[in-house]
Amino acid sequence: MSVGLIGLLDDIAGIAKVAAASLDDVAGQAAKAGAKAAGVVIDDTAVTPGYVIGFQPSRELPIVGKIAAGSLRNKLLFLLPAALLLSYFLPGAITPLLMLGGAYLCYEGVEKVLEAVMPHSAKQHEAQLGTVALNAKSVEDEKVASAIKTDFILSAEIMAITLAALPAGSLWKQALVLAVVAVGITVAVYGVVALIVKADDVGLALARGTTRVGRAVGRGIVRGMPALLKVLSAVGTAAMIWVGGGIVLHGLEEFGPAAIQHAVHAAEEAAARAFPPTAGLLSWIVEAAISGVVGIVVGAATIPLVGFVLAPAWATAKGFRKG
Repeated sequence: MSVGLIGLLDDIAGIAKVAAASLDDVAGQAAKAGAKAAGVVIDDTAVTPGYVIGFQPSRELPIVGKIAAGSLRNKLLFLLPAALLLSYFLPGAITPLLMLGGAYLCYEGVEKVLEAVMPHSAKQHEAQLGTVALNAKSVEDEKVASAIKTDFILSAEIMAITLAALPAGSLWKQALVLAVVAVGITVAVYGVVALIVKADDVGLALARGTTRVGRAVGRGIVRGMPALLKVLSAVGTAAMIWVGGGIVLHGLEEFGPAAIQHAVHAAEEAAARAFPPTAGLLSWIVEAAISGVVGIVVGAATIPLVGFVLAPAWATAKGFRKG
């Protein structure tokens, strides 16, 4: 074997080692950055099953698949390039855009609370809004469009949190990490959602089985699923308000009066001093409570704005599109 060929093979081996190390680095960064977005991921997982309730069992997985495909499209085709462009050209615009997304989550959460507490008022508000989809041919189309719309906001928060957690580096490496996080989180979230919505079918199959233990487990799953779905719906609504309020609050701490930040930190410190052994937990509870209050206030304020300003504008835009 010639010396030149040996040198070439040695160079190829060196390049392969560098590539492997780079991939390991990307995977590690993706795992750390994805963990930062855990709160929004839980929110996404809790919210989505509510969009599938009420459909025939044969349509449940196809609907989850449509929402998952829309979520992946949101992340890879729209949000990933937008996040990179904003971080490079307009980094100062990221926080205001996140605040708008947080306000939308507050609106969605408070709207669901309104629907549970005052269903008549909620129906009037829904009538003002009309449909979400531009060309909804069925209730399924409308549900999928609504789920993808909510997912867009949650995905935007996930991508922004991920980008903020990445160390300075090449644009291509940041893009690769964002893509890995986007695919991984989408698969994880909608895989869990698929398991949740099909759990009752699994329970029925077990309840018709041949073993006593299997039948008992199956009956327990069937009986417990309605309660689990209600709990998930409540958790999803609370998470929307809490996460959205927290995003708005952090934005206000950056752009608003310094008194806001001082008041929040003073409340956290007072709670931590009250019982030092659980200082971290109490501080988090206070911050979450304040975020929830902010979320309720912002959501309540945006409902008339959406009903009387944005909804008519949306209806006009759809009219132009159809025309």
